[in-house]
Amino acid sequence: MTLKLDKVNRGPHLSTLVASSISREIAQGRLKPGDQLPTEAALATTFGVSRNVVREAIARLRSEGRIWSQQGRGAFVVESNNPTVLTIDHETLQRADSFRNLFELRGILEVQAAALAAKRRSDADLKAMGDALSGMRAAPYGSVAWLRSDLEFHRTVAEATRNSYMGQFLVFVSERVRESILAAGNQQKSDDMARITLGEHERILRAIRAGDAEGAQAAMRDHLAGAALRVGLHEGEAAEPGAPVQEVASPVRHSRLRKAVRGQAGG
Repeated sequence: MTLKLDKVNRGPHLSTLVASSISREIAQGRLKPGDQLPTEAALATTFGVSRNVVREAIARLRSEGRIWSQQGRGAFVVESNNPTVLTIDHETLQRADSFRNLFELRGILEVQAAALAAKRRSDADLKAMGDALSGMRAAPYGSVAWLRSDLEFHRTVAEATRNSYMGQFLVFVSERVRESILAAGNQQKSDDMARITLGEHERILRAIRAGDAEGAQAAMRDHLAGAALRVGLHEGEAAEPGAPVQEVASPVRHSRLRKAVRGQAGG
């Protein structure tokens, strides 16, 4: 068994890069169903990372249904060629079209989640959303801490739907989006961006707190449209997040968003 594994570039998601590299070996047939993976020590040396990073990568591959492991024996490629667990490959998301498609899927789900959250949220949910916003205010815009708090806000909105499948799926998709943003480093950063983005989240929370399902949908749709612009998914490249495919995006809304993204409008 000859594998094509190389050292990975340093970054905030080394375990993701290691997992993606091993996934590629499986997809291209160099690691076949039933094959045993090299030891943790061997993989750590090959990739130039710590054994903890390798363990995190193995845990991720196991959760994705690509491998199984047994104490004392090691890790093995699953026998089935059709994993039952959804996976979104990190390297695939480096392509603009794949990232755009994932962002569009996120929008469809999150707009509906906001409406359900407005109808079903509890006081504990509202507090968790408020705490996540506080975390965003305390962190530099676009930093790992900011994005972590941003993800936490959206996770609590998803949990407030009281639909466990929606919660799991939204967290999975949002985490892939966050990883891609961090890896690309293409998010515009400024005090205006922080104010605008916080304002978008605050409007979502106000609508959910008020039990206003339509208002929550509109606030989430505007936020995701603005977020798409901020990470380089410009107007005309994708449908407005959360809108039906046949619907034409509102010129007024996008005009306002363009001004906001350029720091010419308030949040």
